[in-house]
Amino acid sequence: MVRHHRRRPAARTTARAADRVEAASGREPVSALALLPRWSDWRSAVRAPGADLLSGLMVALVALPLALGFGISSGLGAAAGLATAIVAGAVAAVFGGSRYQVSGPTGAMTVVLVPIVAQHGASGVLAVGLLAGIVLVVLAVAGVGRAVRYMPAPVIEGFTAGIAVVIALQQFPAALGIAHAHGDKVWQSAFDAVRQYVAHPDPVTVATALAVAAVVLVGGRLLPKLPTALIAVAAATVVAHVLDLGLTPIGTIPSGLPAPTVEFVHLDQVGSLIEPALAVAALAALESLLSATTADAMAVGTRHNPDRELLGQGLANIAAPLFGGVPATGAIARTAVNVRAGARTRLAALTHAVILTAIVYLAAPVVADIPLAALAGVLLATTVRMVETASLTAIARASRGDSIIMLITFAVTVALDLVTAVAIGVGIATLLALRSVAKEARLHQVPLDDTDHRTEEHQLLHDHIVAYRLDGPLFFAGAHRFLLELTEVSDVHVVILRMSHVTALDTTGALVLKDAISKLEHRRITVLMSGLRADHYRKLAAIGALPTGGADHLFDHTPDAIARARGYLPDPAAPTDGRPPDNVPQSIATR
Repeated sequence: MVRHHRRRPAARTTARAADRVEAASGREPVSALALLPRWSDWRSAVRAPGADLLSGLMVALVALPLALGFGISSGLGAAAGLATAIVAGAVAAVFGGSRYQVSGPTGAMTVVLVPIVAQHGASGVLAVGLLAGIVLVVLAVAGVGRAVRYMPAPVIEGFTAGIAVVIALQQFPAALGIAHAHGDKVWQSAFDAVRQYVAHPDPVTVATALAVAAVVLVGGRLLPKLPTALIAVAAATVVAHVLDLGLTPIGTIPSGLPAPTVEFVHLDQVGSLIEPALAVAALAALESLLSATTADAMAVGTRHNPDRELLGQGLANIAAPLFGGVPATGAIARTAVNVRAGARTRLAALTHAVILTAIVYLAAPVVADIPLAALAGVLLATTVRMVETASLTAIARASRGDSIIMLITFAVTVALDLVTAVAIGVGIATLLALRSVAKEARLHQVPLDDTDHRTEEHQLLHDHIVAYRLDGPLFFAGAHRFLLELTEVSDVHVVILRMSHVTALDTTGALVLKDAISKLEHRRITVLMSGLRADHYRKLAAIGALPTGGADHLFDHTPDAIARARGYLPDPAAPTDGRPPDNVPQSIATR
């Protein structure tokens, strides 16, 4: 006998399964409760933390040189990079929407931050990060996170390759041993660094950067589970000190995080920071959601909550500037390491932040002695690993339009900035998509019934009745072609427009159709419609785009329209007394 209380676990299992299906479908309701952390996020971590602790250690060893390098590249220094990795990494791990996501400073963000530092200084960057965090929180509550799925793949691959090139160009001064390279754009400062190096070459610095990059690339391929970047940097630091190579070190790093502060800029400066804050927020949202999506693809049976991920990144960017950190995003490279190292819950990302905190408090003097050229080598290797050659080749072969989108996005990223590149890339992709959709719209002259009775069809054509079927979307991108085709019909008494295959109708398409009907009726051609959808009827009626006969010229089925069309034709056997038959419109009878 089955007892009633045994059904409860099954019910709970069914409920949990339903929750997973709802989350996987992307229809989870956006509310304050849905975005907040849950005990279920940590239940598995508390029961079996071993795998997450080990994975967190591995990620921390990989993240240390990257945080230092990206902090320096941003213009705020190595300490800012470490503060970002610690604070943003911990906050995003608790509040984010992905169990595998590791957040911190990234190369893509440094590309955006460099001009902000030049224009507004360090305090401006901190304020921009805080404002961007607020924007991300608003986007999370508004449920905008799901929009990333509509980002075209050529745009993503284009700006990823562009970011890789920009990051590589940023490393030229440090890799060449040039302290001050001039130029408003990254490629300009890289060119100036090369010019200065040619005048005063320093082969030791270049050799150090290239050696570290080679070790990271080769070691990462042969021994992927080892933190080859940290090993290469440590070896370069030891060799530089033992041989006294004279390489420029990172410099002083405070032992610990700075005290929280909220005094960034004066209130009258906030207005000028809105635009860069929106750019930083857009990049943080895009890169974080793409990174979380990548983690989902690498893991099995998981799916992140995009709106909750935006909330986590928003809170992380609000918190990081309070401790002197730069704006942060989800980091694809560190997240991938986290998944490969066997992480199971968000405890791994939190552990990575705790270990970096211990390094800051216990080993700051050692970190300060790391040569800048060694970090430049790590970032150069990172740029090589960022570019997926197979993906670029596949998109280039897919279509000419996708290749153009990818190349333009890449070029604008390198020449101007990432946000402009994404805007232009998405704009071009949208135009090409509209052009492609518009080509799918067709206007066919079709048989007037659903049979293959050719004799009857020819008789109807002899009676000057013709039917056109409109297929596909009738909207602004392609509607004008219908006006030209419809108004060119000749020697016709009645035109039947079969509307059942119209998939979309916007206001422009309705106006064009109205113009075509008006021109046909002006030529004394009666227009009938069949199969008109209710929503299309309301739109056409609202702007007066229905045939002049109104409801009498609208039919649910084409055979009914054919019967009415035949009724409009004069009867050849009827006596001709100079007056039209009662069932024939004046437009036809007086032809």
